[in-house]
Amino acid sequence: MNKSELISAMAAESQMSKADAKKALDAFITSVTNAMKAGDKVSLVGFGTFSVSERAERTGINPSTKATITIPAKKVAKFKAGAELSAAVE
Repeated sequence: MNKSELISAMAAESQMSKADAKKALDAFITSVTNAMKAGDKVSLVGFGTFSVSERAERTGINPSTKATITIPAKKVAKFKAGAELSAAVE
């Protein structure tokens, strides 16, 4: 499912217009992104938790030259599914 299909599904499920569903989805994405940029966790009970995880600097190998390289530390987005979502998928 891509973004436009999700908007259509949200509009049908909530009986709102596609324009309103798009605004709601965009607001949700923006809110989650801003919270994660600030280092906060976003927990939706039953659905899951969005968080930021830090990866440490590590050593890797360039596959084309076989040279050892240093991969810098970075922050990555992480999602952990909640119990209800996991149960629904099974």
